[in-house]
Amino acid sequence: MTLNRSTENGVPERSGATPRTYREVTDARGRVYRIGETDRDILGHSRRLMVYLPWVAMMAISVFEYAYGSAEDTLSHAHGWTQSNTFWILSVWIFFQAGVSFPAGWMREKGILTARRAMFVGSGMCLIGFLALSHVSEVLLAIIGFGVVGGIGSGLIYSTCVNMVGKWFPERKGGKTGFVNGGFAYGSLPFIFIFNYAFDTGNYHRVLDLIGVYVMVVVFACAFFFKDPPKNWWPGHIDPLTHGGTGKSAASLSKNPPAVRQYTPMEAIRTGMLPLMWIALVITAGVSIFGISFQVDYAKEIGFGPLVAASSMGVMAVINGVGRGVVGWASDAWGRKPTLVMVILVLGLAQFGVIWAGDVKSEALFLFFAFLSGFGGGAFYPLFAALTPDYFGENYNASNYGLVYSGKLISGLFGGGLGSMVVGAWGYDGAYALAGGTSLIAALITLLLRQPGRPTPGRGGAPVAQPRTAS
Repeated sequence: MTLNRSTENGVPERSGATPRTYREVTDARGRVYRIGETDRDILGHSRRLMVYLPWVAMMAISVFEYAYGSAEDTLSHAHGWTQSNTFWILSVWIFFQAGVSFPAGWMREKGILTARRAMFVGSGMCLIGFLALSHVSEVLLAIIGFGVVGGIGSGLIYSTCVNMVGKWFPERKGGKTGFVNGGFAYGSLPFIFIFNYAFDTGNYHRVLDLIGVYVMVVVFACAFFFKDPPKNWWPGHIDPLTHGGTGKSAASLSKNPPAVRQYTPMEAIRTGMLPLMWIALVITAGVSIFGISFQVDYAKEIGFGPLVAASSMGVMAVINGVGRGVVGWASDAWGRKPTLVMVILVLGLAQFGVIWAGDVKSEALFLFFAFLSGFGGGAFYPLFAALTPDYFGENYNASNYGLVYSGKLISGLFGGGLGSMVVGAWGYDGAYALAGGTSLIAALITLLLRQPGRPTPGRGGAPVAQPRTAS
């Protein structure tokens, strides 16, 4: 590939700072890369901080989803709620947590909402969510406070953190995205045990209020350092035109080549790949949410003690989070799509394993398949998060992944509330079998994914030049 264009520009970022220079180079397909500025030029420090701070913030908000199931019994007794009430509160939270991702991404890319401001607003809304769960007994008001306000707040934080990593590490995003995304699961572990052993109708106000303050303070502190890179920014240690360089980045790019150009959301939809990713995520996330919502109750239903029930959820949360990091790194080496297919297959097969463990009343098998279910039920999220900029570029990633991730709002409805109806009609065995079967369908759909604009390996054909989109 040849250098088509080069420009020099002075960009003073901070008062009194020396103006930086950068060049924009265009590859043979028309994609523009902005080079010449280091992460320290832009941030004043290493871009690694844009991994660790989002990770900390994600751990803080993980209590919303992954520990909620352990708090349901106490909440039901304290507020006089039915099991259906508590499931629908979580389902509404999932709906808004996922649904805000696209509008937040669109506002962020239009300059209406900066990453820092999104985190500030989200932290305050998270506090309101827990205060509502603590002090409001009316179901509708709890749905509005925790489900709507808390869901929007945690969604602002989640989408900002995930997309921050993809923007700052365009050359090797899998492992970094998986690491940050993992915090959203295992960060809940202390709260799972608090809710199972130190949470009752005598102290629930104090516990929930303190958790709300904890989430707000941690996220607010992290937000001060959040900043997006300039559009088209590319790190200097690897050539964007040849992918030549040192370390693991070049190997990762050989398995996961960058998008042929920067696709706007409408362009990404028209490729047909974004809708296909959305459908696959809807199904897979629905199975994952089903497992999170019902695993503790199922363990108690088949006669396992509270320690096994809590431990199974703890195992799921830890492996769910650690698995996200592991498959992120693996996808850099093996390729994003084959890793994703493998993860979804594991998730589907684990659901049938849970049925088997329940039938034979084996606590060891139950914990093992909780391990597999936790692995598969979380690992697909960072893979979709990394696959989206792989296919459609980084410039519009907040919006494009917002569209893909919005599939979770549908998943929340049939994974939580609708899942409760299926359990009531078919029992746990029937519900878990349905979950496993739909997950296998998602794996088949994922096999159809391909990077837009790039010829399929082995089919030959010259690359088609793509028009450059303005940044």
